[in-house]
Amino acid sequence: MVGIVSYGAYVPYYRLARSDISKMWGSFGGKGERAVANLDEDSVTMSVAAGMDCLHRGNTGKIDGLYFSSTTAPYIEKQSSSMVAAALDFGQDLFTLDFSGSLRGGTGAIRAAMDAVKSGSAANIMVCASDVRMGFPNSSNEKNFGDGAGALLIGRNNVIASIEGHHSCCNEILDVWRSDRDRFVRSWEGRFVRDAGYGTVVQKTVSAALEKYNLTPDDFSKAIFSAPNARFANIAAKKCGFDPKSKMQDLLDGTIGDTGTALPIMLLTSALDEAKAEDRLLLVSYGDGCDVFILKVTEEIENVRNNKSEIKKYIASKRMTSYDKYLRWRQVLPVDPPARPPDDQSRPSAPALWRDVQGGMGLYGVKCRHCGSPQYPIQRVCYKCKTKDNFDRYRFADKKAKLTSFSHDMLSASLDPPTTVCAVDFEGGGRIMCDMTDRDPDEVQVDIPVEMTFRRLFYGANFYTYWWKCRPLR
Repeated sequence: MVGIVSYGAYVPYYRLARSDISKMWGSFGGKGERAVANLDEDSVTMSVAAGMDCLHRGNTGKIDGLYFSSTTAPYIEKQSSSMVAAALDFGQDLFTLDFSGSLRGGTGAIRAAMDAVKSGSAANIMVCASDVRMGFPNSSNEKNFGDGAGALLIGRNNVIASIEGHHSCCNEILDVWRSDRDRFVRSWEGRFVRDAGYGTVVQKTVSAALEKYNLTPDDFSKAIFSAPNARFANIAAKKCGFDPKSKMQDLLDGTIGDTGTALPIMLLTSALDEAKAEDRLLLVSYGDGCDVFILKVTEEIENVRNNKSEIKKYIASKRMTSYDKYLRWRQVLPVDPPARPPDDQSRPSAPALWRDVQGGMGLYGVKCRHCGSPQYPIQRVCYKCKTKDNFDRYRFADKKAKLTSFSHDMLSASLDPPTTVCAVDFEGGGRIMCDMTDRDPDEVQVDIPVEMTFRRLFYGANFYTYWWKCRPLR
């Protein structure tokens, strides 16, 4: 039996009220809020967060592959899946692959992972999907979009939801797109997108899937229609014979927004948080065609489910931001550059990043075999007992920690000043110096519990540099 073994999700800490966008431009509409990735977050960092949540739910076993899906990957020519795998400490003995170019990339990755496990070429494959899409300022896309990530582990042992069937179709249409010359997502007139695109293609594919497996809407506990908004989803659900009020999974459009490639997986994780054994779920994904999956929940669901819904936890844990700050974070509005000239000695180095891939991407330090003291970064001589070259590797990324001291730097160049520089002590030993993110400077206090989070530091020398920061517990 092939299916989902574990699942995870991630929603950024910050939210933007849609009414603030409307107020800024003097336009109409704007109910609810949308999730906004911090200035140091992107599709890679959010996939790492969702992947860590997926791994924390139980004993997942060896991971044989990682598939990453996004329409907003940081690189056009360079794998993002390899970066996610490195940050998740999967090692190098696995197959990585990127899925891009379509909002169906996440469900396409699920299909590919399912086929790989079924064929025996892999035992467990993690699928991560994430997006940070941008609509034109004052557009409906800007209001409807949201940022987030989802992760699924596909395997054949301890399956919590088996994949009973699937059906797909492709459809060439220019309804929603972003060319290689565009920064913002474009879309055609709304009725064309709805009637010629989403509504027609989804109904056709869902009907074909139900007929293929001799099922009716009454056979399903929940239908998960991934859609750009609730109106599209409701219309499609009715056309397919599903009652939106009783059968359709909440689209989360009023609290998170349309998270693009990640949306189908995030909605599925929300459904799994509430599902019971023997529930049958219908998962529908749209983008230049449609993917439909039929899933059956098993009794194993109770072994991986947390006491509280992960999506609901993230929705409750939030901080509102302003529209002008959002525009600065996305560098839509120019800001005054730093008065100090750049320091050539701090120029990033690709060889240096490669040499420190374990310490930087995996957040590995060492633990002294003689006295048992963890320390970061990787050392040759123990700072405590002075023993030389007698260490084991030690990962700090998943360790509990507390803030020991901090300083707010108002002079450093930042799109969100001040820069909060911290000394963090880990439970069990070890200390690290790092920046703090997702924080209110007025609420930072010594001894508060913190956790490590993988973030983007800066763009320099024509590539991105990633490392770890701390943040207050959410």
